Amino acid sequence: MGIALSASFLRANPQVRISIEGHCDERGSTAYNLGLGDRRANAARDFLVSLGISSDRISTISYGKERPFCTAHDESCWQQNRRAHLMCANCSDSVRLSSDATP
Repeated sequence: MGIALSASFLRANPQVRISIEGHCDERGSTAYNLGLGDRRANAARDFLVSLGISSDRISTISYGKERPFCTAHDESCWQQNRRAHLMCANCSDSVRLSSDATP
């Protein structure tokens, strides 16, 4: 589900709170990637806010390169690891709402 569709879901379900996880590929230092993951999560948050979702419903965290989706060492894999995951923060089970890569 894309971020715009996630915004539609969130507008229809105002009780849902989310956490946005910022992830990066393996290149670069740990400190650099933690900062990049933070900027990625914040960009996704800012986009949702621009679509009318209250920032009070959104938290962000950066995992940098510590939780890769793909473990191969090539551009195709690195692209998959550059992402923001939207996770339901107050659901009974952790639900992934989106895994869109952001610039």
